[in-house]
Amino acid sequence: MSEPKPNIVVLYADDLGFGDLACYGDNQIPTPNLDKLAAQGIRYTNAYATAATCTPSRYSLLTGAYPWRNTKAAILPGDAPLIIDPATPTIPSVLKDAGYTSAVVGKWHLGLGNGDLDWNGEISPGPLDLGFDHSFIMAATNDRVPCVYVDGRRVKDLDPDDPITVLYGKKDDVVLEGELPQGKHHHELLEMMYSHDHNNSIVNGVSRIGRMAGGASALWKDEDMSEVFLEEAKSFVSANTETPFFLYYAFQQPHVPRLPHPRFKGATPHGPRGDVIVEMDWVVGEFLTHLEELGLADNTLVIFSSDNGPVLDDGYVDEAVELNGDHRMTGPLRGSKYSLFDGGTRVPTIARWPNAIEAGQQSDALLCQVDLMNSFAALAGADLPEDAGPDSLNLAEGWLGKDPIGRNELLVEGSSNTKTLRVGNWTMTPPHKGDFIDPVKGLETGRLPEDQLYDLDRDIGQMSNLAPDDAERVSTMKTRMQEIISAPGTRPGYLAH
Repeated sequence: MSEPKPNIVVLYADDLGFGDLACYGDNQIPTPNLDKLAAQGIRYTNAYATAATCTPSRYSLLTGAYPWRNTKAAILPGDAPLIIDPATPTIPSVLKDAGYTSAVVGKWHLGLGNGDLDWNGEISPGPLDLGFDHSFIMAATNDRVPCVYVDGRRVKDLDPDDPITVLYGKKDDVVLEGELPQGKHHHELLEMMYSHDHNNSIVNGVSRIGRMAGGASALWKDEDMSEVFLEEAKSFVSANTETPFFLYYAFQQPHVPRLPHPRFKGATPHGPRGDVIVEMDWVVGEFLTHLEELGLADNTLVIFSSDNGPVLDDGYVDEAVELNGDHRMTGPLRGSKYSLFDGGTRVPTIARWPNAIEAGQQSDALLCQVDLMNSFAALAGADLPEDAGPDSLNLAEGWLGKDPIGRNELLVEGSSNTKTLRVGNWTMTPPHKGDFIDPVKGLETGRLPEDQLYDLDRDIGQMSNLAPDDAERVSTMKTRMQEIISAPGTRPGYLAH
């Protein structure tokens, strides 16, 4: 009798740094449930998202393609059309053919509809057209309108007599009937002040990006969001105990606005940012307990990771900067969200599968979320269509702790389509135009007018640029970068142990 196919769960944090978890060296933000997950499985030290921003990483995770292969894979407004063609193979569509039922719960941010979306009717295309059987999402991010949940193909709890209108772009001359007050005009209504950009429609005392009218009965309450998504995830699992399932569970934490449930306020000395990480850890614990209670834990592969590196001030005055203290969000790494340095894309990553993964491991294998499609297909016994996951490698052995090397090379993206190539322990960034320090967020973008080359074995913090002394290596890596960019996805050539 063959072994049953494993259930597969991806727990995906939003803007969580390499150094934010206790099991990665932090001792100021308690994360006991994620620490326990790591103790029961593998903690990876060289696992990457494909980009230092959210939409591109999510696109790569689900499609197995580098984000820059799709010019639309950039940070999207809340009313953007779906950027994944329904004909494109995705993790859920590939697993469906192997008998899996799939669900997405939480943050989506990959667009909905075809560009003329009516939020008051059937919302299509969307996750249900990409292989997911169940979908309960927020359309974009918690700092963008519309601030509503989309259950399947419809906005949850919408009153048809109070229709939703959404408007993005510089259209201040356009009047929306019944529009929510805007933060830039009504500071007196704000419970959390914006620092930049987030000065439009006010929901729950917080102004967001974009303008919105209507939908009062459907508006979410930020402080309850974690439990709403948790219950949806648990319900999906409870309904699928007899067949293999894939769950893509995308948290909103610690993305802005950071509004934890009252019982988590003050949980850390770092203000709302630290508190929502504690809240997220609690959610992970509740979900894992649910798997155990259903008798599913032993045969469920759980992978926890983040879409990109961390950020302090990302649009709101929430004391994240003032209360950060000596907490190092990226641990020993340089950079953060939006950055070409490793702190932008090297993210905390943990895997547990009691039936197949030996507990208590640390892995230094070079892994990337773009490889999950091919790796999951291998673990599930699914046939991978020829055009599926053009950049995705079968690194199942690496995810199980049995391959200590993983990839030989990896091309990752900073912000605005800037790129860095890693080969072995070396990382090379060609010259990029733009500010080295983001003038609004105060972050190091990693953009310089000259080449950068770092030996991560000796210089994990990327402080010593070796490019001037190793022109031959820089030239070789530049050539390889262009080969990867020019090729329409060449899986076999990417792995060269």
